[in-house]
Amino acid sequence: MDLQFTAVFRQVPEGYIGFVEELPGANTQGATLEEARANLQEAVAMVLEANRELAQQTSGTGPVIREPFKVSA
Repeated sequence: MDLQFTAVFRQVPEGYIGFVEELPGANTQGATLEEARANLQEAVAMVLEANRELAQQTSGTGPVIREPFKVSA
């Protein structure tokens, strides 16, 4: 399943900064636009993984239901 997000890049003296509008915490920088794009892919994966781990740690001791969730906009 593919989700579509909005990546925003801004040129700065050091290169580029980038973030994903819909995903707080997914931000990065790079010397080139291509590097910033690649780094943002990695940042998104890291944010999603960290959120999954946090959710598992804080879901308590009782039973929980985890299931795939499709987003259509």
